Amino acid sequence: MTPGLQADLSGAITTASGGSFDCVHTAPLAGGCIHQVYSLLGRDGRHFFAKLNRDANLGMFEAEADGLRELAAADAIRVPRPLACGSNGHEAYLILEWLDLGGQARPADLGRRLALLHGHCQGEHGWWRDNHIGSTPQLNSPMSDWIAFYGSRRLRPQFELAERHSAPTRLLRQGDRLLERLGAFFPGYHPLPSLLHGDLWGGNHGYVEEEPVLFDPAVYYGDREVDLAMSELFGGYPPSFHAAYQESWPLDPGYPVRKHLYNLYHVLNHFNLFGGGYAAQAERMVARLLAQAG
Repeated sequence: MTPGLQADLSGAITTASGGSFDCVHTAPLAGGCIHQVYSLLGRDGRHFFAKLNRDANLGMFEAEADGLRELAAADAIRVPRPLACGSNGHEAYLILEWLDLGGQARPADLGRRLALLHGHCQGEHGWWRDNHIGSTPQLNSPMSDWIAFYGSRRLRPQFELAERHSAPTRLLRQGDRLLERLGAFFPGYHPLPSLLHGDLWGGNHGYVEEEPVLFDPAVYYGDREVDLAMSELFGGYPPSFHAAYQESWPLDPGYPVRKHLYNLYHVLNHFNLFGGGYAAQAERMVARLLAQAG
């Protein structure tokens, strides 16, 4: 980190916190695949976490800060508090409170708190602003119809982006068929617009002492099954997590099928971001879903 940027971040923290902050040590941290992430240590011992990216990506940080505030307002599970978000004209930054995430894992408590978070609902699916899933824009214009929302705001944009990224023709053709059959996956099921983390893979949670923490959200309101499905996609959530969630708020019997529909969104997004074998995985998922749709 350049001395000039370090001074800019010190100034932003001073303004936001109301107390002078002089950063005397910065250290890059592992784990940032989209952004650069740093530890900031002040002369007075205060510690902060900073995310950096190009100035053009300031909107991603503003949406993330708004998402963290939305999650915090539900008072269900701890999230890092956003302190400052801005740009020095060259680099965008998001500064968060520092949390020591080396605490003892309590997956069952995490499951119960996630169920509590999902109990925080609003009238429509979506959110008041768009945000991002990874670095891909995520559309959140509210709709009362969840099936229409999921088709038009989630799957269709990913399929359209996949077409621009030269996805296999068979995947795109089957994707059109799947979009026409979405209603088949929701017999008698009308999900509440629950507050969602939106990107619940294993790397986006931790523990401060014994308290669970969520971070790096892609917040919106929608079917709570979306978060549960992603928690199964890449692992990182043990059986005790799922058992505690089910005990707090049992899932609908159709979840074992719908979870693949919901995870298709993330697999398509991984193809659009990283390419590789994700197209073949998405094609297998679509074929399986079409077979289950009848």
